[in-house]
Amino acid sequence: MAAACNCNAAPLTLQAGARCRQQVTSFKQSSVFGLPCFPRTRIALVNQRIGTPAAMTFALMDANGGLSDVSLAVASGGGIALLAAALSLADPEKRRQQQAAETGGDEKAVVRNYFNTSGFERWKRIYGEQDDVNSVQLDIRQGHAQTVEKTLEILNQSSLKNVTICDAGCGTGSLSIPLAMAGAQVYASDISSAMVDEAAKRASQALKENQPEPKFEARDLESITGRYDTVCCLDVLIHYPQEKAGAMVTHLASLAEKRLILSFAPKTLWYSVLKRIGELFPGPSKATRAYLHAEEDVERALNAAGWVVRKREMTATKFYFSRLLEAVPARSQ
Repeated sequence: MAAACNCNAAPLTLQAGARCRQQVTSFKQSSVFGLPCFPRTRIALVNQRIGTPAAMTFALMDANGGLSDVSLAVASGGGIALLAAALSLADPEKRRQQQAAETGGDEKAVVRNYFNTSGFERWKRIYGEQDDVNSVQLDIRQGHAQTVEKTLEILNQSSLKNVTICDAGCGTGSLSIPLAMAGAQVYASDISSAMVDEAAKRASQALKENQPEPKFEARDLESITGRYDTVCCLDVLIHYPQEKAGAMVTHLASLAEKRLILSFAPKTLWYSVLKRIGELFPGPSKATRAYLHAEEDVERALNAAGWVVRKREMTATKFYFSRLLEAVPARSQ
């Protein structure tokens, strides 16, 4: 029987850090607030116990279907003391530096390598239709599908026949393929050649002879060129820090003639706290950085490029959250 963690007893203070440090060390064999804390414990259970909004838990989970190794709840004095001890034992930045060192310090290469190897297999399954996914993976699939559907609703307000669309960060083609089905001329790129190959494979299987196949190419956001009626970039900015994300927004805006659609993980106090906690217990799927972006920062970059936001959407499931913005040239308003 698992040892009980007394963090739900009398409120602890920071002076009790030594005791909490010992508790964190043996966390995998303990329980938090009366809940078992074995590997892959579902954070949904913690949500029910401490009242954390379910949509805020994405940063705590990994794509395998639960927390990286343990469940961690932060509430009351005891939880705060435990968190303080955990922070003193973890160094996410050092771990990130080690990841970058493996590729000569190139963080972009870290992302590329991940999505060409273990990340590709994991996210191909999540973005697919097969049944061998757990409840968390299914929730992420459904959340991403909602973002894609909202994007299609925006674009399908007028005919897409022969409209040129750039799908920047196309993944396995979840947006590119339905756009091509609607008659659009699609250019689709992704930093991962494995993702691009999978997207091209799915497109060839799904499209009919009279439907134009997208042009797929392995490229990162910075190297995309050309001019398009519409540029879409869904759930990609999470791989870019804010100092680079602003430049990416400017670059994407320079490619678009009439419309730019972006989605990103919004930066709020709750999301930031939960993301930080999740970083304390990295799992095999957390091989890259994940950046949240304040909506006002993204909008500021759009405004500086001469664009204004016309429509805003939000998708929040239990383990997925994404803010969607549709922007148009300010001169068109």
